[in-house]
Amino acid sequence: MGKILVIGGGAAGMMAAVFAARNGQKVCLFEKNEKLGKKLFITGKGRCNLTNACDMEELLDAVVTNRKFLYSSFYGFTNEETMEFFEELGLKMKTERGNRVFPVSDHSSDVIKVLQDELRKLNVKLCLKTEVARVEEKDGHFFGVQLKDGTTVQGDACIIATGGNSYQTTGSTGDGYRFARELGHTVTEIAPALVPLEIRERYGKDLQGLSLRNVEAAVLDGEKELYRDFGEMLFTHYGVSGPLILSASSYIGKRLRERPLKLVIDLKPALSFEQMDARILRDFEENKNRQFKNSLGKLFPSKLILVMISLSGICPDKKVNEISKEERQRFAALIKGFTMTITKTRDFNEAIITQGGVSVKEINPATMESKKVKGVYFAGEVLDLDAVTGGFNLQIAWSTGNAAGSCAADDEI
Repeated sequence: MGKILVIGGGAAGMMAAVFAARNGQKVCLFEKNEKLGKKLFITGKGRCNLTNACDMEELLDAVVTNRKFLYSSFYGFTNEETMEFFEELGLKMKTERGNRVFPVSDHSSDVIKVLQDELRKLNVKLCLKTEVARVEEKDGHFFGVQLKDGTTVQGDACIIATGGNSYQTTGSTGDGYRFARELGHTVTEIAPALVPLEIRERYGKDLQGLSLRNVEAAVLDGEKELYRDFGEMLFTHYGVSGPLILSASSYIGKRLRERPLKLVIDLKPALSFEQMDARILRDFEENKNRQFKNSLGKLFPSKLILVMISLSGICPDKKVNEISKEERQRFAALIKGFTMTITKTRDFNEAIITQGGVSVKEINPATMESKKVKGVYFAGEVLDLDAVTGGFNLQIAWSTGNAAGSCAADDEI
């Protein structure tokens, strides 16, 4: 029986420990927090969107960075197998809009509990409040880990599943990047991802708290379109957030660090420009003796009306029957292209995940083993892998954790 050391008690680390132990290995899991799954606890606003029930093609399409690298691990442990795994542990699940999978209880703590119970059942040694200072190798092979108190724990293999750099209060402080560099690995530039965006326009503050559903967002760099999708968004005191915006941030982050970008919101994507113009004309007909400012109740939520009036250039007190065709069509164009300037992303403390990490060129995609040091494996967010919202990033954690745990164990049998 070999001894496998797992660093990090998050999603990937717990999954790796389970599968290493199921394959008959002695497993020791080190977690510097006082409990396991601290970041998992807050995912999905505490509900834990643990995977996505889409088909494999859509699963891979949701990956933003290094999609091809994940073919082996995704097919080796699919989203269906993830759901079966949790069902076997006694977790009841449900599938919601967008194929998002949640525990029936809506409590992320239930996901953590079934994993903890399985780890204990498998006699995994849980070393909580135990910080690893460095990972040691000798002659290109893993040797052991040195703890912060100076103790060295030897092992046959090590799985680094320390997470990224986001939500640092949960313990994700980039330790894994340091371990990787010390072992000779390249760590790509890291940046916040799935993160809210700041906008330049002052009217953002006027819209604070407004949630828009069924809108289409596009992000442009000059004439070049960087992102386009349909969904929900939210205005905040600094800018914009919500699922649509968070996913956009993962595609535009690098370009945004170079210069501001344009965000264009189609408030009525189900209508063409001509249909939008006809709809406004119909509303105006119903309100022909009213002032412009009092005729828009059916078109927009109340918070948005003042901003749209201001941007339209039409006098708020003007009677609707006095508005010219040109003014009306400009207004239709505004509704189909409500534009603002994105200046930057928010920081790591508001980012759901980290973009960048240990270069996957130096990792075996089938096993998650380092190509630099035999017996060292990586799993989860510490790697240069990320996806959009919807349970996809946790599926990366489960699949790479499964591969690392299973393959580390196989090497030791």
